[in-house]
Amino acid sequence: MKECLSTDKAPAPVGSYSQAVRAGNLVFVSGQIPLVPDSMRMVEGRIGEQTHQALRNVQAIVESAGGTLADVVKTTVYVTDLADFGIVNEIYKTYFPENPPARSTIQVAALPKGSLIEIEAIADV
Repeated sequence: MKECLSTDKAPAPVGSYSQAVRAGNLVFVSGQIPLVPDSMRMVEGRIGEQTHQALRNVQAIVESAGGTLADVVKTTVYVTDLADFGIVNEIYKTYFPENPPARSTIQVAALPKGSLIEIEAIADV
């Protein structure tokens, strides 16, 4: 049975989807763009600031499900420019310093609201 999850510590969905869905012990976190939860506005700055905010949003959702980032087993990172990969990777590893999850990184033509990055995750909570 699935359970839809939500928290006010992460941005409300900008479309017809849940912030996350729990199925058994797995929590599937929908793609998070760098929206600031309180204002629902894009964080100020370039890829570095946007990466931090997207990861904070993922973290807030995982924590609301009773887990931590250490429980994340898989992420998918979408970027609009793979030339930003080095910056994204340096920031990413500060959120997952030990035993990082499996990850895919994909360049896409565009992301919602003009974001430069979107991150989705699966956690075993």
